[in-house]
Amino acid sequence: MKKVLLAVLLSGFGSLSLAQVSKKKLPCYDIKQMMRVEVTPLYQPHLDAARSFGIRLLEDAPMVQKYIASGKLKKIQKNGKGYKIQKLDYSRPYMVGKAKSTLEKMGARFSRETGGHTFTVSSLTRTLEDQCRLRRVNANAAIGISSHNYGNSFDISYIRFNDVLKYNPKMEIALEKVLQYYLKKGMILYIKERQQSCYHITIRNY
Repeated sequence: MKKVLLAVLLSGFGSLSLAQVSKKKLPCYDIKQMMRVEVTPLYQPHLDAARSFGIRLLEDAPMVQKYIASGKLKKIQKNGKGYKIQKLDYSRPYMVGKAKSTLEKMGARFSRETGGHTFTVSSLTRTLEDQCRLRRVNANAAIGISSHNYGNSFDISYIRFNDVLKYNPKMEIALEKVLQYYLKKGMILYIKERQQSCYHITIRNY
């Protein structure tokens, strides 16, 4: 009788353990699968530059907080000279120090060359969990590893200037002129993303 009772109790504990495991939140991504996604020759330099700052692949919010606490990720102000950050639903206003200072330089230069106009930053640092949420609403979002996942890439809209969503070819030309300036100085890499209507910018570890 004692043996039967013990078996029942052990069975109960086993069921409880399985229930606890099933309730445990599993990641919405598969890192191994993401790593297998082929990187295009155009995008590879962005990943190489992103990985050169000593920030590990940012998987979730606690990892971001860890780097904020250590001082390796810096807060990006919502409004700066020459730029504004739009409402962020799928990224976080933190980047490595060199990315922060470069963004500020780009904004100041754009403001100076356009007589006080502003461009709009539409995305900054994303965790893998942020990327999962983004893919639920945007099928064009990256399914592999993104340079945004390392804290030194950001996107600038080329259809939103002075916080107004409207195609402005004059402002777009001025923005690309600024991007070309910093590209030639070896400070950034950038790609014009047609589907997202933005420039994807990655800071080099200059």
